Amino acid sequence: MESIWCKTCGREKAPALKGNIETDVAVIGGGMAGILTAWQLEQAGVRTVVLETDRIGGGQTQNTTAKITAQHGMFCHSFIEKKGEDTTRKYAQANKDAVEEYKRIVREKSIACDLKECDSYVYSEDEEKVRREVVAAQSLGLEASFAEQVEIPVSCAGAVRFSSQAKFHPLKFIEALAEHLTIYEDTSVTRVEGHLVKTPCGSVKAGKIVFAVHFPFINFPGMYFARMHQERLYVLALEKAGMVDGMYIGDGENTLSFRQYDRYLLLGGQAHRTGENREGGCYERLKRIAQELYPGSCVAAYWSAQDCITADKVPFIGPYAADCPDWYVATGFQKWGMSSAMVSAMLIRDAVCGIENPYAQVFSPLRFSGEEVPQLMKDGGKAVKGLTKRFFHVPSETISSVERGHGAIVETPQGKAGVYKTEEGTVCQVSAICPHMGCELTWNPDENSWDCPCHGSRFDCEGKLLEGPAQEGIQYDLL
Repeated sequence: MESIWCKTCGREKAPALKGNIETDVAVIGGGMAGILTAWQLEQAGVRTVVLETDRIGGGQTQNTTAKITAQHGMFCHSFIEKKGEDTTRKYAQANKDAVEEYKRIVREKSIACDLKECDSYVYSEDEEKVRREVVAAQSLGLEASFAEQVEIPVSCAGAVRFSSQAKFHPLKFIEALAEHLTIYEDTSVTRVEGHLVKTPCGSVKAGKIVFAVHFPFINFPGMYFARMHQERLYVLALEKAGMVDGMYIGDGENTLSFRQYDRYLLLGGQAHRTGENREGGCYERLKRIAQELYPGSCVAAYWSAQDCITADKVPFIGPYAADCPDWYVATGFQKWGMSSAMVSAMLIRDAVCGIENPYAQVFSPLRFSGEEVPQLMKDGGKAVKGLTKRFFHVPSETISSVERGHGAIVETPQGKAGVYKTEEGTVCQVSAICPHMGCELTWNPDENSWDCPCHGSRFDCEGKLLEGPAQEGIQYDLL
């Protein structure tokens, strides 16, 4: 089901690229990060075009819960311990500036996107941890305070409150900016060579190229496939659940997220690493939680989102690689896509314009520290497991044993394949291998999709590409 943002927005599709053009900057990706980057560059007098495979705002932007906040979980105390106070202060200030930049743009351009200032909270059952985080946040110059009580029906010992954050309708905002930009939709980028961006129907020659595609699809240089993993989160839009003024997220594992939009309460949870949901039931569990917290509420819409997670929990924003000085990347936003998208836009704008930005080194993709090693080893192990499974895993199911409405990896006379059986009994057979780097796919019963446990690519039951970094679908046969 589509998110509630899609229910209230509509615009004519921009034309696809036809022929060869030249520009100062080509932005690949028409999500919030890509559109904001293009807008900031145009405001600075830099000619920019946006290339989008489908529709702008049609990827993670339409699946966000659209919280604009510098409060990225309980990060202040742990970041100070691991990264030092100076780096943490710059990280916090960059995101604080991003929140204010949204407000400025909406105010000065009179954008009708339902933007509303509100407080943001991280709640926890550990009061000592909450109070420690408040002190750490205040030491960084953030407007943080301790909240003894919260307005949501959860058990907690208190919450960290950040004042003057914001929430809005992301697609209304992005469409307002798009009116002032040169955008080509239905334009898939197939290759990037030097300063040339190639598509099926034309090319763009650009002085600078920005990859704002959620997960970079070019593996070398950069090696982002080895430096990030992807996770999924499920969201319900509830009616008859009362009203919540603030924005909330829990601390720790298996926590819940809350925010209000109009008559809908958005309840998020059941996060898991992409490709690790064999048993399913995420939506059903979240629905049961909704009934426990808000008896009598009903589900008006539901959807899921995908987040890129870097090893050190800081996005990669800046030069794509040391030997590609005219390529830039914006990725690894975790669950904080709105503020990170604006940080990306401002950092890349300054880099293109030759302006020194005090926060650039904090987010630089060229950074590396020992802090990343444990997570890199864990992610690498997952990838190796997915690759070796392709060769050594022997499926226990056959086509006949797959139940209607379900999918599984099965053994066929031609070798392993992914099989989905419709409710009517029709069998859809696809390749069991992800075209990105060759990992074996798994079936996600909650979303009827084939998911890659290595790098997070996703495909629908008929093999159509849903999420990258893969750039193509998987072979499809109707049996």
